[in-house]
Amino acid sequence: MGTKYYLGFDAGTQSVKVAVYDENMEEIVMATAKTTLSYPQPGWVQMDIDEYYRLIKQCMRVCSDGMKEKGISPSGVRAIMGDGIICGIACIDEDGHALTPYINYLDSRTAEDVSQLKEQHLDIWARETGNAEPNVMFPAMFARWFLQNVPDVREKGVKFVHNCPYILLHLAGLSGSDAFIDWGTMSGWGLGYDVVNKCWSEEQLRILGIPRSYMPRIVKPWDIIGHLCEADAAETGFPAGIPICAGAGDTMESMMGSGILEAGRAVDVAGTCAMFCAATDGIIPELSAPGTGPVFNSGTLPGTYFYWGMVRTGGLALRWFKDNIARKADDDAYYGEMDDLARRHPAGCGGAMFIPYLTGGNGDYPNVRGTFTGLTLDDDQGALWRCVLEGIGYDYMEVTDRYRSAGIDLTQLTITEGGSRDRLWNQIKADMLDTRVVTLKVAGGAVPTNCLVAAFAAGDVTDLKTALQQQLAVREEFVPCRDHTALYRNQYERRKGLLEALNNIKNL
Repeated sequence: MGTKYYLGFDAGTQSVKVAVYDENMEEIVMATAKTTLSYPQPGWVQMDIDEYYRLIKQCMRVCSDGMKEKGISPSGVRAIMGDGIICGIACIDEDGHALTPYINYLDSRTAEDVSQLKEQHLDIWARETGNAEPNVMFPAMFARWFLQNVPDVREKGVKFVHNCPYILLHLAGLSGSDAFIDWGTMSGWGLGYDVVNKCWSEEQLRILGIPRSYMPRIVKPWDIIGHLCEADAAETGFPAGIPICAGAGDTMESMMGSGILEAGRAVDVAGTCAMFCAATDGIIPELSAPGTGPVFNSGTLPGTYFYWGMVRTGGLALRWFKDNIARKADDDAYYGEMDDLARRHPAGCGGAMFIPYLTGGNGDYPNVRGTFTGLTLDDDQGALWRCVLEGIGYDYMEVTDRYRSAGIDLTQLTITEGGSRDRLWNQIKADMLDTRVVTLKVAGGAVPTNCLVAAFAAGDVTDLKTALQQQLAVREEFVPCRDHTALYRNQYERRKGLLEALNNIKNL
């Protein structure tokens, strides 16, 4: 038998990525495409889940053509494995067609429902899921909204699905009733399940008013759920019959790919939603109490768990500034030029700040919106860009403080995904969080990890954890500057007063 290949994809918020890796986990071909987000009302953010399916097939065709150009037959691909957003769902009918928009973690339309559900003060949430309270980004809340506001969901709806399983289900030519979810992404629902026993919770679903019949079957990420169907084989250029794995959550795969395989390690998944994750042995009461903030999930590997805090518009705020303020929507290289401009300005930007709540308030500050403050005539685009980077960093500091108060060691932080390529941003994080920051030589995060899982599913890798550890190699290290750390701590305390003042301004 010749060289073995594996196809992995990541269905993210701002883009999709498809790549083929060989058995040595070297990237052979890769393709990306941008997604579309729409904002029909203030606080609403939604997408077309079918666009994900179309874009993945489009990128698969680019990859199969690329393999042929290199003299490699696409028939060498042994398995397909993908990942997607853990906090986002749509409802499908029996034919697998979407009845609703795809709503993800950026949306806050369920805020009123969340407030009302919080008032019940139920302890079953923390006991079974590790999450003490409902949250506007939880798919469980989106499901409630769909059932209450979309008649087709009540009349024709069969299952609620995440974007990755939706793609995989269609690639395999399955029906809506065949819908599935892996045990890690299951915990992305936030509520409605038992995180330790990896099953849906009948009692929670009853409280939520979500019929059990709408919930997809729970599988392992490496389970084979089907094979590439004839129609999509013709469209993508890959042969029919390739085994398709059940898929996983993007955060779970990024954590595994960063070597966060055991308790006490932390990773920054620097994507659209800046997610700061810390691995644990299980639920920590101090972090699973009302008002604490971090979300609790189970990982891809058995017996792995983690908390994560987030800046909902972390990476999205960076793209917003480049596209809408700098007006460089078609020039991704401009991020580097803005970094060069930002380096001309000191840490803390002389007191100027950016509040990154571009899709609505957060936590204790529901009325706050995106804001620049403290600017002077000396500030230019570089100063504004540094303010954006630091503004996201202050929210990271809040999460870091919570982790450390619960006894989690954060002496090292691994950064993965697209944000890991920004050296200025990495140094700012090291300074603000007072921790050693490292990036990895294989910084693709979820996609190469998906390909390793595909190899495991195909029987070509026998010990997944060992294979993951063998992929780790540090590319660069960033050490905190103590003077900058002290400065940022003072600014952080000052920022609290600013947030309180902004939150008290009604109808801003």
